[in-house]
Amino acid sequence: MISEEKALVVFSGGQDSTTCLFWAREHFAEVSALSFVYGQKHAREVELAREIARKAHVDFDCMDVSFISRLGSNSLTDTSIEMDREKPAAGPPNTFVPGRNLFFLSIAAVYAREHGIRHLVTGVSQTDFSGYPDCRDAFVKSLNVTLNLAMEEQFVIHTPLMWIDKCETWALADRLGVLDLVRKDTLTCYNGIQGDGCGHCPACRLRREGLEKYLERKNKDPRI
Repeated sequence: MISEEKALVVFSGGQDSTTCLFWAREHFAEVSALSFVYGQKHAREVELAREIARKAHVDFDCMDVSFISRLGSNSLTDTSIEMDREKPAAGPPNTFVPGRNLFFLSIAAVYAREHGIRHLVTGVSQTDFSGYPDCRDAFVKSLNVTLNLAMEEQFVIHTPLMWIDKCETWALADRLGVLDLVRKDTLTCYNGIQGDGCGHCPACRLRREGLEKYLERKNKDPRI
């Protein structure tokens, strides 16, 4: 059943947020997408996000929050830092952008309030936990309470992917009828390569392993 309410998707143009965009279209009467330029090395993802939003027939907006890149060091915004290929024994990998989801969701909430929207959708997942503390369910629930208190609103942050892995995320995209779009048009790769990506960065490996697992499962049982 589709809710008559509006939803705002925090939208990067990657696999997860694109799947969430189409999930939101299935669940809400009106959907908007909000992207961010935060000093990322591969800002082309924003243009891809804009094009995907056009194909999805949802309103698109983008905000410049480049101050995020000046607050801390990480390999997604600083070209002088070599990317971690594996998760460190302690602490998050250097692909973690401190505060990114905190800022994104907080800004999205203010934006949503001004546009009469109370439902926020984000593609974070704890199941495929890569060491990013701001992808955890506890963080999202805590921030949801804080945002409601801060603005005297009743926001609801939806996390459709929180408890599913990449294989199940591909399955969801397929059920929504956008598996090919997600595979060809999104940008998940840390090296900025569209579609299947570079194949060896952590994001690409996780994405590919999930896709291979899903396609193998589907070949065994086409009814999936």
